[in-house]
Amino acid sequence: MDPVRTCVGCRVRASRSALIRVVANHSVLILDERAVMPGRGAWLHPTQECIDTALRRHAFARALRVSTPLDTQTIEKRLNGYGNKVNGSK
Repeated sequence: MDPVRTCVGCRVRASRSALIRVVANHSVLILDERAVMPGRGAWLHPTQECIDTALRRHAFARALRVSTPLDTQTIEKRLNGYGNKVNGSK
């Protein structure tokens, strides 16, 4: 049975394989595609709606327990092209 995590954007529980893990490294949000990077992680559906909601609610800073502002440009660029991989395309 696949572990269950909660999306920081929409707050819906889903299997770990349906979500992507995001970590903060020196105040920059980074996709942890293999889910093996050290430290706290925030789980997110790879949809634009969940990304926008998480950013609007400052959910990444809260989930990752970071008090400094986070650079979200890296994750937004990566997630814009990530949908095809998640949906099974190569």
